[in-house]
Amino acid sequence: MKEQTEVGKLKEGRYVVVDEEPCRIVSIAISKPGKHGAAKSRIDCIGIFDGVKRSIVQPVSAKTYVPVVERKMAQVISIAGTTVQLMDVKDFDMFELAVTEDQAAGLEPGKEIAYIASLGKKKLE
Repeated sequence: MKEQTEVGKLKEGRYVVVDEEPCRIVSIAISKPGKHGAAKSRIDCIGIFDGVKRSIVQPVSAKTYVPVVERKMAQVISIAGTTVQLMDVKDFDMFELAVTEDQAAGLEPGKEIAYIASLGKKKLE
């Protein structure tokens, strides 16, 4: 789920959708308006799920999308190597996530953990 907003209203530390990927804003640089043009905004951001650095340049008055990023709790059902089966605590939705070996070592069945969900993607915090 995503909402529409103006580029000029974005702030560092918030989120923006770039190339259909939710990203956390790292820095914003706004140039002065020119003789025949509007002020431009350069936004540098890092993908929440893939960690790729992206940047966009748009007029301050342009519209862009902001993802709805939810922090939820889930209970660990089972662990199989680097795949963890989880169940959401509120709506009892079952899903699987691929995790690193370090993350899998700290998990045990029955334990509740936090995860992030946005635009149909999920990852452990």
